Amino acid sequence: MKNAFFPGSFDPPTHGHLNIIERAARIFDKLYVVVAINEAKRSLFSTEERLDLIRKLTSHLPNIEVVAWHGLVVDFVDRYSVSLMIRGVRALADFGYEFELAMTNKSLNKNIEIIFFPTDPQYFVLRSSAIKEIASFGGDISAMVPQIVADALKRKLIPIDKS
Repeated sequence: MKNAFFPGSFDPPTHGHLNIIERAARIFDKLYVVVAINEAKRSLFSTEERLDLIRKLTSHLPNIEVVAWHGLVVDFVDRYSVSLMIRGVRALADFGYEFELAMTNKSLNKNIEIIFFPTDPQYFVLRSSAIKEIASFGGDISAMVPQIVADALKRKLIPIDKS
C-alpha cells in the first residue's frame, strides 16, 4: 500500500488545492490531507473550520483522511508511517521556495521523500492571500474557490449591513 500526505495551511482551501488532492488521490492508496497548525501565522479560519471545509470538499474521495498537525511535518512522517509528501507548485518562484523547504525537511528526516505536483494551468495564479483580499472587497471569487468556501469567506470578511 502506497500512502502520501499533502500538508498545507488551507486558509482557505482553493480549487488549486482540490485539484492536487484529487490527482494525488488517483495515484495513492491513501492520502492524508494535513492541515498545519502554526501559531506564528494568523489564519482567517480556525483549524476546526479548515478541517470541516476540506472534509466536506473531499467527501467524495474514499481514500482521503483529513487531519490537523501541530509541529514539524517531518514528525508527521514518523507518527503516521508515511514518508511521501506532496507539494504543489504554481510557478518558478514556488519551486525555488518548495525546493529549499524540501532540502530542509530531508536534512531533518532522511526518510522523507517529496513529489512536486505542478498546478493545472487554470489554477496557475491562485494564491490564498489574494483570494482573501479579493473576497474582503466583495469581489467575485467563484472561479477560485468552491462555493462553500466562497460562502464561508463572505461570512468572515464582509460585514452584515444592518441598515
